[in-house]
Amino acid sequence: MGVDAVIFDLGGVLIDWNPRHLYRTVFADEDEMERFLATVCTMEWHYQHDLGTPMSETVPALAARFPEYDAQIRMWTEQDAMVGGEVPEVVEILRRLRDRSVPCFALTNWPSECFPRVRARFAFLAWFNGIVVSGEEGLAKPDHAIFRLLLDRFHLDALSTLFIDDSPGHIDAARALGLRTHLFRSERALAAELGELGLL
Repeated sequence: MGVDAVIFDLGGVLIDWNPRHLYRTVFADEDEMERFLATVCTMEWHYQHDLGTPMSETVPALAARFPEYDAQIRMWTEQDAMVGGEVPEVVEILRRLRDRSVPCFALTNWPSECFPRVRARFAFLAWFNGIVVSGEEGLAKPDHAIFRLLLDRFHLDALSTLFIDDSPGHIDAARALGLRTHLFRSERALAAELGELGLL
């Protein structure tokens, strides 16, 4: 079966989101920054924001647990500073798909309170036929339910839809539901696979 629709992850694929963009301006010691991100403001902790929990609840609670990092934890709300910009080579791939009238969608783990600014900042987000944002749904990858929500909402057939993500866990979840998958590692490899599928 061929592929007639493509779903993109955003952070790590089309958008360069990384808390280090902010915290390298905060910590003079790179090792201390890495310890902070590994033990205090962890991705596991941040996942609750992807599920829609407001930072106004979570940040003060974490700062109370780690008072020595109170100021740095409160900076987590500065999500715009964690966005380095778009990934231009992948945006160009998206543009080429759009120009060929390939239906394209986005499925992103992103806090709902931050996504309106992201949408306003990146014009290419308007190219998508639809976007599902985890924080708006109260569901997040790798939960199968958010994949099913997107497929149902936009009437997509999993077997003829390609899902692109940089997380192996998200790829495994999509594959379990029958989606075609591409684990994103480079723009060149993505373009080559899309070419093999006849989409570029």
